[in-house]
This record gives sequence, C-alpha cells and structure tokens, in this order.
Amino acid sequence: MTVELIKRLLNDAFKPELLEIIDSSAAHAGHAGARSGGGHYHITIISQAFEGKSLVQRHQLIYNALGDMMKQQIHALGINALSPSEETKGTHK
Repeated sequence: MTVELIKRLLNDAFKPELLEIIDSSAAHAGHAGARSGGGHYHITIISQAFEGKSLVQRHQLIYNALGDMMKQQIHALGINALSPSEETKGTHK
C-alpha cells in the first residue's frame, strides 16, 4: 500500500519519464525505524522538474511531495533524482 501511495504522489507531482521504487523494508526488520512502522525505500525518478535543480533542491521537492508520509510511513528514503538530459548522458548509476 505504501509503495502505491508513493508512486501516486510522485507521479502527480513530477510526471516522471521513469519512476522505480524499491521496498527494502523486510531487510531492516528489527531496526528501530521498522519497529515504529516506517519502511525503507529507494526511488529512482527522472523528471523535467529536476532540470537546473541542485541535489538538495531535488530532495526537498520529493520530501514536499511525500508530505506526512516522511513522518511515519517512511523511515528511510534513498533518492536518485535525475533530469532527462542527465539520464541521456548516462550520469546515473
């Protein structure tokens, strides 16, 4: 359910060319954040919205789009946010 909500919020906010979400919560069972109910996720997102934005600005945009999810449903979030021009240059890993 959380992955679907993350996907919907990010799709609505950024209209990405690519959005991949990996839920690695199970690998963190017993971790303090997992006990409180927060999951561990990693996203890769390619969107025109990130063109000309710094890494910090991109992360802030994503955190804002996810809103209250960052307080409870998401304990850890890895972010790989690229603009389309960066993706075509092969700058992502």
